[in-house]
Amino acid sequence: MIFNRDGEKLKSFLGSDSELEGDLSSTGILRLDGTVRGKIRADQVILTERAVIRGEIAARRIIVGGRAEGVLRAEELLEIGPKGRVQGDIVARRVLMASGGTFDGRIEMPAAAPEHAPEEAETAGARAS
Repeated sequence: MIFNRDGEKLKSFLGSDSELEGDLSSTGILRLDGTVRGKIRADQVILTERAVIRGEIAARRIIVGGRAEGVLRAEELLEIGPKGRVQGDIVARRVLMASGGTFDGRIEMPAAAPEHAPEEAETAGARAS
């Protein structure tokens, strides 16, 4: 059984000798050592130092130890490791970059959604009157 660094069980794995062209999705943790051209969706995506990704990645958490080119969308956290390279756009609430990691592109960091939007609160108050 393979685990990530936090002790969580990996659900899917693409080896370093593998190349994939197309879309890839997983409901759990996805570790990539190989090359992917396409869209990747998972709860958590881990790119090792050997990984080369060209396309879009969407996940709750993304850890980049290799190379990613394209749009990376992390609901919670995007982390670029010491040998990680990102070229493209990042959309994430939090971004961490280790010394040695590189990034060339744009970052959008949306704020967490409020529990009740002000418009909803005003509308609810108007109905209660």
